[in-house]
Amino acid sequence: MFPGIRGIGARVDDLCRSPPKINVLMDVEEFARRYRASGAPDEEIIDRLEERIREFKDVSPAYARAFARAVTEEVHHSSDLEGDLFTFEHSGVSMGAFGVGSRGAGDFFAHRQLIPIIGRTSADVGVDEMDDAGAVRGDGQFIICTVDGMHSRLSDFPFLAGFHVTRATLRDVYVMGAKPLALLSDIHVGDDGDVAKVFDYTAGVAVVSEAMGVPLVTGSTLRIGGDMVLGSRMTGCVGAVGVAEHLTARKSIEPGDVLLMTEGAGGGTIATAAIYSGFPDVVEQTINLSFLRASEALLASDVHTEIHAMTDVTNGGLRGDVYEMAETAGCRIVVDEAPLRSLVQPDVLAMLDALEIDYLGVSLDALLVVAPPDAAAGVVEAVRAAGVAMKVIGHVETGPAASVLIVDGEEHDFLPKFRESAYTPVKKVVDTEKADFDAMKEQVARAARSAAEKKQRVLQRLDGRL
Repeated sequence: MFPGIRGIGARVDDLCRSPPKINVLMDVEEFARRYRASGAPDEEIIDRLEERIREFKDVSPAYARAFARAVTEEVHHSSDLEGDLFTFEHSGVSMGAFGVGSRGAGDFFAHRQLIPIIGRTSADVGVDEMDDAGAVRGDGQFIICTVDGMHSRLSDFPFLAGFHVTRATLRDVYVMGAKPLALLSDIHVGDDGDVAKVFDYTAGVAVVSEAMGVPLVTGSTLRIGGDMVLGSRMTGCVGAVGVAEHLTARKSIEPGDVLLMTEGAGGGTIATAAIYSGFPDVVEQTINLSFLRASEALLASDVHTEIHAMTDVTNGGLRGDVYEMAETAGCRIVVDEAPLRSLVQPDVLAMLDALEIDYLGVSLDALLVVAPPDAAAGVVEAVRAAGVAMKVIGHVETGPAASVLIVDGEEHDFLPKFRESAYTPVKKVVDTEKADFDAMKEQVARAARSAAEKKQRVLQRLDGRL
């Protein structure tokens, strides 16, 4: 039925006497709901839940049982509610099975389902354009807003998590042609997590903030699931706001443009691959501000206003980003494989090769610029002045939206995979699990339509109250 967490190398009695800090999450509410749905009586749920609580917490049996009874009571009261405010149409497809968050075809499809739910807005760059950040006009300038989530596998390494997510969110502001003005941070730690995680994570955020002169002005600190989720895992995000005079959004890409890419050493993804695959020395290569410095140099240069679009090579690697750019701009983008390997930091490339990870399908955190051919030299010069290498890697053609890779003079489809390149041992196992993607897409789309319809129903109810 519902899996427990036994088999962790110690008997339950030992765990109760000296419980380890288990870096997993145990959702006691979901545990109780699943057992209740299976038809288990309340006392059985309480018995099982008490046992699980004592595996995580050094508490008395009396406390654990009282807690389990309270959880079971709350689940009883909150189950079987009806109506729009309490229910939603299930897709029957899990986040993991569909690859949401894994920066591949499933993730891109799920994100596009958000477009009709949000609807048409007054934004100058909205969610329908699948760009790195959104933009609205204010007082003659474009106000840029974006947010990035920390890498989930860096929970045990809070400083790295904070550093890389902050760098990532600033990248998303810069590639819209904007100067970052402020940062905001949100961090959630499981009930059993050490408070020091908050401090170490914030230190990582603050390093990038101070180095780039972008103040961290606000944030939030919460527990994951409050009292209902046990464990020490951490998650969080950092957001940024900036202003721009000239937008470099993907929709501005035109046939005839050329693509230029900087060198990249990766960020949270590469750090995670290194840590969990036995290459910890490679993590040091990811601690740099090269992308941000290169972007600053471009913003300060005369060539900036000639740039059509910029992005960071993150979402499913170059495969994912080029595909999304082609879709948004409605153009055919051709990439030449020949110069690409030379733009990956050598230690990082050696690790990826050793682990048989496709470097074109993983986040390299390189800067990708799309500009007219006569602006290319100026772009390269400005970036090189910041100490960052850059090369022309492709061009844009007229034609149906498509992405193509040239290898040894031959054209190959350059499409994102279902998930980004499997870059940890666990991901390599997950990547072997195959499902009917087309069937799942229909189920996901149906659930998204249901959410959009609910939005309209609630809006109508609110209108009736005015």
